[in-house]
Amino acid sequence: LGFEDFPDMTLIASLLFVSLLAVALVHLAWALGSAYPVGEEKLLARTVAGFRGIGNMPPRLVTLAVAVAVFLCGLWAFVLTGAITGFPEWMVIWGGSKMVLLFGARGILGYTPWWRRLTPEQPFATLDRKYYSPFCLAIAAGFLILTIWRLA
Repeated sequence: LGFEDFPDMTLIASLLFVSLLAVALVHLAWALGSAYPVGEEKLLARTVAGFRGIGNMPPRLVTLAVAVAVFLCGLWAFVLTGAITGFPEWMVIWGGSKMVLLFGARGILGYTPWWRRLTPEQPFATLDRKYYSPFCLAIAAGFLILTIWRLA
């Protein structure tokens, strides 16, 4: 089966959007002071950030910015399908390519010795290899499919 056999990429865009919306909402909760899902800030920081010696979550404004950025990334999936319009074609492709690079780089980074030295705290290090990095690679793959489909 080729891309022409899947003229409606709405399912892939929807899966990307829902996944990234969930990530954005969790970041929003953290920006508002929640320690979900672990209940305590230090453990949360060691679970979701993992930087050497981390004791507190990143600043709330930074976490809010991440929430907004991730939400906008999710919306870009619908830009690639044409469900959201108003962007020049070069920008649509450029944005899709940047999503592939951004999420792909983050996914690959999680398996590098450099990243592990930077983020050795547990349980982050284990969760990153098992879940966070593969999730980013899956998101990158979804954006790659949508971007290639848009080019076809």
